[in-house]
Amino acid sequence: MGTVTTDGGQPVSYVDHGGDGPAVVLLHSFLMDATMWAPQVEAFGDAFRLIAVDERGHGQTPANGPFDHWDVAKDVLAVLDDLGIASAAVVGTSQGGFVALRMALLAPQRVTALGLLGTSAEPEDEQIAAAYHQLAEVWIAQGPDTVIDAVAKICLGDYDASEWTAKWREIEGERLRLIMNALVDREGVLVRLGEIRQPALVLHGTADVAYAVARAEEIVAALPNAEPLVTVEDGAHFLSLTHADDVNPHLRRFLSAHL
Repeated sequence: MGTVTTDGGQPVSYVDHGGDGPAVVLLHSFLMDATMWAPQVEAFGDAFRLIAVDERGHGQTPANGPFDHWDVAKDVLAVLDDLGIASAAVVGTSQGGFVALRMALLAPQRVTALGLLGTSAEPEDEQIAAAYHQLAEVWIAQGPDTVIDAVAKICLGDYDASEWTAKWREIEGERLRLIMNALVDREGVLVRLGEIRQPALVLHGTADVAYAVARAEEIVAALPNAEPLVTVEDGAHFLSLTHADDVNPHLRRFLSAHL
């Protein structure tokens, strides 16, 4: 695992899986880390240079104060700078999709294509945001076991979450509060998606209980060069992990066509 420190002093950890193929940045979901992308590394790491980033407040990347997903987008661009990569495709699931869209808006010349899975360009619904804030405070005050199974169900559906819930139990309270604030207090970017001219592939699970398929349909309609929406039957919210066998052929085809 490599680490770069941004001009603002933020350390950012990442895994460069190497290879001579075109560069693809992989951005994980809320509460996850770079290892979430193991199925994709196995499936098409031979064809692309896959770079998986621990986003701020996740994995080995700390969060030392409040931040938003624009800050995380800048962190990822700093990783590309550190690796000497001028441009890359960016693939993100859920929260990773928030960051990917912001990268394309901040530095369009650095992003060659977008893969967006289980994500939204809207702000969080106010009532849901309030419930998530309350969930975080219960987690902090009473311990993770009071809510962790419910969180795993939202994120991973029926997928075996034991590897991940073990990691979640180790998250410090203030870190959880910071990453939850960034997640649910974000502003929407839907009205700006017309600025993004890169080819895009949007995938969404029909069993996603965090974001309705309508959120994906909005993104496809707003992005000028999006392919038709791909829905994954019974796919959960973090479908790049839970339904990797369904997702990977679409991602490999799309990336091969545009890189």
